[in-house]
This record gives sequence, structure tokens and C-alpha cells, in this order.
Amino acid sequence: MKKVIIINGPNLNLLGIRETEIYGNKNFEGFFEDLKSIYSSRGIKLEYYQSNVEGEIINKLQEIGFNYDAILLNAGGYTHTSIAIADTIKAIKTLVIEVHISNVYAREDFRHVSYMGRNCAGSISGFGLKSYNI
Repeated sequence: MKKVIIINGPNLNLLGIRETEIYGNKNFEGFFEDLKSIYSSRGIKLEYYQSNVEGEIINKLQEIGFNYDAILLNAGGYTHTSIAIADTIKAIKTLVIEVHISNVYAREDFRHVSYMGRNCAGSISGFGLKSYNI
């Protein structure tokens, strides 16, 4: 069975209560249970990790970055600021796909820049929580 992990960064633990006009009103844990079933039907074991701390995200990427089939990474605000996470993605072997719930290009200008995007296999944004269902 293939192994895929979703890694969510800062403030994504507040989904369902944070800026619902942008992110919707469903919390991620409830959504994740549904998503796990979808992935399981495809022969994929789906896991989930969330941290608001940059170093913890880097540690997780290093821990799993050589033995998982894919990582769906929503680094939140770190997308636009973290050279360290970008360097980690470049250093690991596991395929990383950048994910964003909102369309970052329809938001503030600073959100149009992704330091990690060039080290990812691709990017998905703007489809709400469905962005995780690849």
C-alpha cells in the first residue's frame, strides 16, 4: 500500500472557525476522515500532521522524506517566508505537492510568492478542501 501524508502548517488547525469566507466552515479533522476513505479506496494509506512551528515541519519532512510515496504540503504562511522549508523539500527524495485551500493569486500580493514551489512537483490551489483530493 502506498503511503501519503498531508502536512499542514500554521493556523490550519483553526479551519472551520478562521476566516470562514475564505476557508469554509468545516474543520480539517472531520474532512480528513472522509478523505482517508477516498484514498484508502485507491490503495493509499493517508496520514495527517499539523504544526504551527517551522522547525517541527522541517523535522517531519526529514523524518518521512525518504520513505513515503508523496507529501501534500500546505505550509500556510511559511509558503511565502521559509527558505528553510524550501531547502528541506529540495533535500528529500519524496515527491512533494504544494497545496493551498484558497486561490493565493486572488489574494494579497505577498501570497503570490512561494519559496518552496520550485522544489515541489506541482501546486494545487483555490479548490477549497478539495485541493487535497488529488
